[in-house]
Amino acid sequence: MISALEYFRAEGDDPYENLALEKILTLGVKEGECVLFLWQNRDTVVIGRNQNAWEECALERFRARGGRLARRLSGGGAVYHDLGNLNFSFAARKEDYDPVRQTEVILRAVRALGVPAEGTGRNDIEAEGRKFSGSAYFEKSLRCCHHGTLMMDVDLERMEEALTPPRAKLSSRGVSSVRKRVVNLKSFCPSLDRAMLESALLEAFREVYGLAPAQRSVPDGEEVRRERALMASDEWILGRRIPFSAAAEKRFPWGGVRLEMAVREGSVREAACLSDAMDADMIRMIARALEGCPYESGAMARRVLDAVPAPGGAQRERMAADVADMILEQVRGTGK
Repeated sequence: MISALEYFRAEGDDPYENLALEKILTLGVKEGECVLFLWQNRDTVVIGRNQNAWEECALERFRARGGRLARRLSGGGAVYHDLGNLNFSFAARKEDYDPVRQTEVILRAVRALGVPAEGTGRNDIEAEGRKFSGSAYFEKSLRCCHHGTLMMDVDLERMEEALTPPRAKLSSRGVSSVRKRVVNLKSFCPSLDRAMLESALLEAFREVYGLAPAQRSVPDGEEVRRERALMASDEWILGRRIPFSAAAEKRFPWGGVRLEMAVREGSVREAACLSDAMDADMIRMIARALEGCPYESGAMARRVLDAVPAPGGAQRERMAADVADMILEQVRGTGK
């Protein structure tokens, strides 16, 4: 049960430091506590835990113009951050974690500013049919984090230049471009600025939980520097690309998937599963399950189905079944 609220405002706009702070605040959350972290990044594309950096961002052009690429701990798709965007993170222990209640904080805050906001039930919040906020989630050491964006006055032209989502993803959402799907909160509240939005969020935080938030102390500087170095490393941001010799790819209602496999002597020696699915852990389980498996579609499909931990839940079972079907459809060597 939540018995204490804390909040922390980041002073800087460095994405690697802010993601480090988020991780530290999440892992440090105490029993009965919920922490709200408010932060901004300058000219940054943030990709999901299992995404391919080169496919989601015009990387070389973006970096040449001073942009930064970062990778977060949660799943989901790529997002663009600038100083017209305010990011929020809710951290709580697993037994106290409640994304519905946390989303109510966001809805109440923006509605108080005159925005006709509605949750879509798909991790997004919209106004008049256009998205201004998207959420993602991660869990680590029984601590949970729900984080997302709030588009106040984002440079939509720069955002569209930076993001390069697959055409299939846009088509699945009935739009022809990223820009046509989103809206800035300033369209509804022209006087909006960061201070106004933060004030509304803290007031809504107090109202929803019935407690007065206290300001969180600044995390230890050495720990922040250490975590920042990890978040800024190419190993974390770009990942290790395997020398794959076989692949399968498909988009499902829960996200797109691309399997890349290094096959030698009839066996899958290495596997990577690239995806914008929200469940980042399940995607990584699928990749691990395929390593060492005979390169035979029936055996690979069984490995994926068996990768669902018990109790798996309907969504994970659906993901595994879809990927298994994709393998049976696309991988050669059926053994039939």
